[in-house]
Amino acid sequence: MQVVAHWTKNLFTSYTTNLPEAQEDDEEEEEEEEEAPNPSFQISLPAFLETLQIFGAVDAAARQSKADVDPYRSNLRNYRSDAFSNQTLGMPGTCTLSYGQEGDPFTIMLEEAGVSTTCKLTTYLPESPDDIPFDVEDLSFKIITHARWLLDALAEISPTSPEKLTIIASREEPYLRLASTGPFGSCSVDFARGRDLLETFSCPGRWVQTFKFDMLKTATEAMRIASKVSLRGDSQGVLSMQFMVDVEGAGPCFLDFRFVPYAIAEDADDDDENEEAAAAGSGG
Repeated sequence: MQVVAHWTKNLFTSYTTNLPEAQEDDEEEEEEEEEAPNPSFQISLPAFLETLQIFGAVDAAARQSKADVDPYRSNLRNYRSDAFSNQTLGMPGTCTLSYGQEGDPFTIMLEEAGVSTTCKLTTYLPESPDDIPFDVEDLSFKIITHARWLLDALAEISPTSPEKLTIIASREEPYLRLASTGPFGSCSVDFARGRDLLETFSCPGRWVQTFKFDMLKTATEAMRIASKVSLRGDSQGVLSMQFMVDVEGAGPCFLDFRFVPYAIAEDADDDDENEEAAAAGSGG
């Protein structure tokens, strides 16, 4: 699984960068400008999240207590209106993020009601894992729908405690199906074709892949705060979920999830059947 968050400049009240200028090599006959590298570093995500919750911790606990007594709430259903609202972050003040140069700490300054707190997080050399390949030029299907409906579908499936979730996209009914089987039963949710449910639907053939349910469930927070989701699958079986999050006064931002499916087991099943047939033939 891989997740990328795209933040636009409009999200920030003030945004300033001072990048080093490109250097020129006078020794070469043809001078070429070297591209200035963008700052890249790594920090502890748990530490960053804890820092953002310094203010408003009491309010956040009160909201959580209220949500716990909501009979409609489940481990998947807990809708939030805005990813960057004060209710979500638990802090009505302002937050300033700054980074000096390579090796410097990542500084977070929080201000609320005249009280300011400065936190400095240690930065590390960034790891560079390989991106999950996703071929946008060879899509097997593309569907755009409301993110909340996808969240509802997973909420219906979750009580069966499934380990795997099978996603089926087809040009014929069922056009989009989420199916699972768990120790407490099986469940499937079908999406009918139509602009009221599927805003965009493109599926020339049939696409079937199975994924680890717990991994897909990690995207439920994005489903809560997003207005739309674009589901895409390529010929390799990789699933892309791109969520559009509307931020008042700043426009849309995007969260991009990519999931690698389980290895196709059909070939292994065929081999087992062939071995059984061969054993039966030799026994006769």
